[in-house]
Amino acid sequence: MASRGMMTGMRGVYLVAAELTRLGWIVSPTSRNAAGADLLVTDEHCSRAWSVQVKTNSKSGTHWLVSKNADAITSDSHIYVFVDLKPNDERPDFYVVPSHAVAANIRKVTNSTGTVWRRFDKQEKYRNNWDAFDQPQDGYAVVRSLKH
Repeated sequence: MASRGMMTGMRGVYLVAAELTRLGWIVSPTSRNAAGADLLVTDEHCSRAWSVQVKTNSKSGTHWLVSKNADAITSDSHIYVFVDLKPNDERPDFYVVPSHAVAANIRKVTNSTGTVWRRFDKQEKYRNNWDAFDQPQDGYAVVRSLKH
């Protein structure tokens, strides 16, 4: 049986996939053992493509935990989508953050037992920042550089 954490993570992945599809993108989940990417995203002409890492909190919080390699996995085409789930199946909050911005803002926190956690603190400027993906218009992507 899948753990509660695994179910929360998968829920976040599919909610992000659904939102990107609603926005006009073609989205495909990766296999569960793909390091660094939960989703692959492109336009209908495959002229632009992104890898997406999804991190999901089961309730609204102040941060998300990231992997120990999050500061090394950066690319103009790699984006994080942080998800805060809401009670009663309300619409979740999505924070769409270029990987360079995640890497630059990782905080290392050591607990009382000496375990080091890496976290990305919530930043409101990234809420619903779907412009991190070039928005498709009439079936074509508008090309612009990612800004962070």
